[in-house]
Amino acid sequence: MKKNKLSSLLLLILFLACAANNSFAQTATKRLTDIEATFQVLDKIFKAYAEKNYFPGFTFGLVVDGKLIYTSSVGYTDLNKKIQVTTQSDFRIASMTKSFTAMAILKLRDEGKLKLDDPVYLYISEMKGQSNLTSDAPAITIRNLLTHSAGFPEDNPWGDRQLAVTDEAMISMIKKGISFSNAPGIAYEYSNMGFAMLGYIIKKVSGQTYEKYITANILIPLEMTHTYWNYKVVPANQLTHGYRWLNDQWIEQPLLGDGAYGAMGGMITTMDDFSKYVAFHLSAWPARNDAETGIIKRSSLREMHHLWNLNQLAADYKYPSGRVCPILLGYGYGLNYTRDCENRVIIGHSGGLPGFGSNWRMLPDYGIGVISFSNLTYASASTFNMQVIDTLITLAKLQPTPLPVSNILNQRKNELIKLLPNWDNATASSIFAENFFMDYFPDALSKEAIAIFKNAGKIVKVNDLIPTNNLRGSFIIEGEKTNIEISFTLTPENPALIQEYHIKLVEKETK
Repeated sequence: MKKNKLSSLLLLILFLACAANNSFAQTATKRLTDIEATFQVLDKIFKAYAEKNYFPGFTFGLVVDGKLIYTSSVGYTDLNKKIQVTTQSDFRIASMTKSFTAMAILKLRDEGKLKLDDPVYLYISEMKGQSNLTSDAPAITIRNLLTHSAGFPEDNPWGDRQLAVTDEAMISMIKKGISFSNAPGIAYEYSNMGFAMLGYIIKKVSGQTYEKYITANILIPLEMTHTYWNYKVVPANQLTHGYRWLNDQWIEQPLLGDGAYGAMGGMITTMDDFSKYVAFHLSAWPARNDAETGIIKRSSLREMHHLWNLNQLAADYKYPSGRVCPILLGYGYGLNYTRDCENRVIIGHSGGLPGFGSNWRMLPDYGIGVISFSNLTYASASTFNMQVIDTLITLAKLQPTPLPVSNILNQRKNELIKLLPNWDNATASSIFAENFFMDYFPDALSKEAIAIFKNAGKIVKVNDLIPTNNLRGSFIIEGEKTNIEISFTLTPENPALIQEYHIKLVEKETK
């Protein structure tokens, strides 16, 4: 390839790089239109699922970019009175309560009133001197309680029946001694008792019951005005009754009271209210420089969403469509964490009590959340939500929200383009780290790039950089024959320099 042709090529590349639009991102309007086009399909799935599983009442909602944009409801909150389910119907959401308790703990942590690695015995003195499973076991911490790693045994369904016990009864039980299934800090095992303890810690630290503290500091600021703890104060026409399907008929279940274990599963709320909570969680993403306006810091919300305790790898998991997709399961702070075979991170929680089954899932990278409430004992709403998520993303062809491109990453991209493909005077450039030309040799770089550009043919377009993070990314240069992918990584220096670089031919995407 001759020098004058190379110069013309460089000018073309620079022009195209400056003029390129963000071709990989869906516009907000098209994204919403594509999502709305799935509603009919989702509603059909919803109604078929409700009928198949004998749900007396069932409701689901879709939160997109901070708004509840679609809901559907079937059945009744009260079979005797034939009160239909609506988005204002109050359902007991059981263990979906846990993330509220976790959020309250993090708020107290952010205010400097406790530390997550504090031993629990600092707040519940009866925990000191417990006969742990092994003599070398560490003290149980607040973080252990948040992540189900305290060594307590899985306590479903026993824990469900403890909902109304008093603080005094719980402390009396602890004083008698706890039976452990694991040493603290080494395994995941779901514990309702652990979250009841967190509720007690909220009371000890704040001077208020967990109900009052969460209501004042989370529910009221989020305008969740139809959310309750005690079913007796819920307006009768809004209260959802719970049922069990037995001998081909629905049997009403007695509503459980509110007590110490309510911190693990006592909340009663509506679709309209809970959607505000989901929107608040989604608002933490992506990390950014905006002013803090929420009830807790965005970083604390993202901390809740992080995988802190691994549960299992479900290698044979199948989406309801039948598609095999292994998933990783774990726990954050009061929230389940899932990462599937397509690298989609799904955060949320299930809830189950006698008479009720619920679930919520959100995908922070996609800005979407799905909520489902039913009034059937231990109903598997999670299966439905996973089907909705998979169907929605597939039909609407949704893509993760792209990370913003840092100024330095974009600058290094443009500076790198100026050197391609012949790498003239590259060693004199100030954009490369000291290791670069020890690991990459100018003659080899030039030979490789010239050959790749020749195979690609006439350059048609230089696409925007797709960042992996603030200091790493890749971009596509489209050629008439085939495309070129270039990726590079910057150093931790300031200003950051190019330390690693790769170039290769890639097939053109079929449209």
